[in-house]
Amino acid sequence: MTAKSLVDLAADLTAATAPDRLVLAPTVDAGLAEFRPETHSLPSFFMWTLGCQMNVSDSEEMAGQLLAAGCTRAASMESADLVVINTCAVREHAEAKVIGRQGLLADLKRARPGMRVVLTGCGVRESEREGLAKRFRAVDMFLRPDEEPELALRLGLVSAQAPIGLQTVSTAATTVLGGRPVSAADRLGASRASALAENRVARSSTISAWLPIVYGCDKTCTYCIVPFSRGPERSRPFDDIVTEARELAAAGFRELTLLGQNVNSYGHDLPAEERFAHIETERSAGRKLDLRSRPDLAELLCAIDGIRGADGGPAIPRLRFITSHPWDLSDRLIDAMASCDSVAEHLHLPIQSGDDATLQRMGRQYTVAHYKERLGRIREAVPGIAISTDVIVGFCGETEEQFQATLAALDDIRYDTVFAAAYSPRPGTPALHLADDVPPAVKKRRLNELLARQAQIGLDRNREWLGHDVEVLVERVMPPRRPIDPDDPDSGDESESEIPPLAGTAGQGSVALSGRTRHNKLVHVAGDPSLVGHAARVHIDHAGPFALRGRLVKAADEPDVLA
Repeated sequence: MTAKSLVDLAADLTAATAPDRLVLAPTVDAGLAEFRPETHSLPSFFMWTLGCQMNVSDSEEMAGQLLAAGCTRAASMESADLVVINTCAVREHAEAKVIGRQGLLADLKRARPGMRVVLTGCGVRESEREGLAKRFRAVDMFLRPDEEPELALRLGLVSAQAPIGLQTVSTAATTVLGGRPVSAADRLGASRASALAENRVARSSTISAWLPIVYGCDKTCTYCIVPFSRGPERSRPFDDIVTEARELAAAGFRELTLLGQNVNSYGHDLPAEERFAHIETERSAGRKLDLRSRPDLAELLCAIDGIRGADGGPAIPRLRFITSHPWDLSDRLIDAMASCDSVAEHLHLPIQSGDDATLQRMGRQYTVAHYKERLGRIREAVPGIAISTDVIVGFCGETEEQFQATLAALDDIRYDTVFAAAYSPRPGTPALHLADDVPPAVKKRRLNELLARQAQIGLDRNREWLGHDVEVLVERVMPPRRPIDPDDPDSGDESESEIPPLAGTAGQGSVALSGRTRHNKLVHVAGDPSLVGHAARVHIDHAGPFALRGRLVKAADEPDVLA
């Protein structure tokens, strides 16, 4: 075959693509017919994603690989030839759900002998790889998070029918942490750049986009498995991130969330550059690092906010970032949040406990006083900012007095939203050397007490919005409500159940919609389905602990809409 015919073949195979299917263009060279893929031989896939936003972003990249290789999406796990499970190991509940599906998956594989199952995410750790097959008996392949760019290659789906770029994926490397092999995570930035260049990111939304900026984690939390599953922190090049943001703006995305396990530690591992000589940030807690002349999150926020549309406003109206750590909440970052028009008035800042001794056992390396000082500074700079947090109850050695200190912190800080969980030991974490001495019944009682306390605080915070008009970025048409099983947090949406039905408030052709404000408040409203993807003005007339309800004041096509 000549070089020219190879080029022609590649063009034929990549032309006329649709989001979920590779469509083959007709070729004038009949001699190439034998090299064309048989569509029915390419697997359909189902992506099951659990856990954090970084997992969602990783799943978008894996789905993009499979679609580029010619695969199609399956409507369900039962109808798929390939099931990819992107799991979370931060909480025991997520791993238990995956283990609980092993019987179903085994039955499906017996009925469909060609079916394959891949497990990836934080549940796959290099030091425990040998034991994974015993715990997940229906799984055929295990990939660490940094090995996910190799998914299509390892499945044997990279061949003549795939874009050339898929055949050049570099093999992931390992390093050592605490005497154990872990992901080196040093090639993920280049893998992301390749995926973007070859259009191999199948984004789950056309409205809001995830943009990873730093991979891995260098923190010392004794309860957390992430450093052992995702490896040390590795920041993406500054210019790569800004370029991706520009492309998202050009594609019409209305909201962008910068991602990292500890997003505001971005840049400390990048080389110093003269253009960043004005940056002299130092950490205010935790390990000291030389951050001078290195790009930080504040610099990124300013650069992305500086991408402007034809009207002179931010090309991406809403800019968010998650998850932050009190170590790296610098004054520079706070000032950037206050000065950048596009940065949303919301910050997720985990506290984990309201007791200093417990925080020390957790390895958090800050005090409650330091946390509150940082929070006071951000509230002064951004008046009315909404604050959400994470809390763990029942951690090793937590006394009743220490738990009461956490409740007191909630009363004092007045969070808008709290994500809380009872401590569960995670294999491979340093906390296994501590006694898990809080009885399960006590953990459950403390968790329920904390959630009840926060429900009242959340209700009080939400009531402050009654009678106000707010900008809502409408995200979706609401599906029919599902009953909520209190023992299964995934069985329903508590934020939906608390809101009275919209029936009677909707006009002809209206449906139940939901979206979020700049303060990340969930809002339910009745309106035309065409509002999805637009910002609309909504008057708030009902508040619950977890969500708001309002009536449409201005629709997306009317002059006064907040677009």
